[in-house]
Amino acid sequence: MAAEQHNPLTQFEIKALVPIQFGQLDFSFTNSALFMVIAVTLATAFLTIGTRRGSLVPGRWQSMAEISYEFVAGMIRDNVGQEGRKYFPFIFTLFMFVLFGNLLGMLPYSFTYTSHIIVTFALAAFVFVGVTVIGFMKHGLPFLKFLMPTGVPIYMAPLIVPIEILSYFTRPVSLALRLFANMTAGHTMLKVFAGFVATLGVLGVVPLALVAALTGLEFIIAFLQAYVFTILTCVYLNDALHMH
Repeated sequence: MAAEQHNPLTQFEIKALVPIQFGQLDFSFTNSALFMVIAVTLATAFLTIGTRRGSLVPGRWQSMAEISYEFVAGMIRDNVGQEGRKYFPFIFTLFMFVLFGNLLGMLPYSFTYTSHIIVTFALAAFVFVGVTVIGFMKHGLPFLKFLMPTGVPIYMAPLIVPIEILSYFTRPVSLALRLFANMTAGHTMLKVFAGFVATLGVLGVVPLALVAALTGLEFIIAFLQAYVFTILTCVYLNDALHMH
């Protein structure tokens, strides 16, 4: 039991809270699902409270909601252009879902669902399929021209096309791994140093200071990873809409 408590990887264990079994299929409601529901609820409450009054002189909550809105809107405007405005609801939802998932994981006894590759890959795969469908809807079969950049000699096609295909299909993998790896590594490191605090007694003041510093860094990383995930989504959307 003591070994499990000090194991930095036990914090990532998925546990069934409400077992639901249909034959060989497991539909159990887990701690991961619970914190997804909490994240969606908190994000919805944050935006609802922040926008319900709509004052000309915004209060604290309204200012934060407006900053969040404008931050994502600016990201879309700068990376996709005006054509990307109609995709704002999805991109804003994606940003808030990842951000609240990252931040929730910083709370004691919580669960970081963005530290699981199955969650981050599901999000990345949805983005990948979505922008691919958008690309074909807008351009039709000529969308495949992105496999052969403009200006490249035709005799280079046997080399360039396979590279472009590989690059395109690794997008969801790199998108998923980046978020998963950063969240997992950061939380594991925090757990390791926190274990030293209790073990070293008085001398634990040094790892305690490191834990405090790492906690602050982790909050920054939580925001940055949500930003990176979202801005790459915008970049992929821009490629689908405008090609290259």
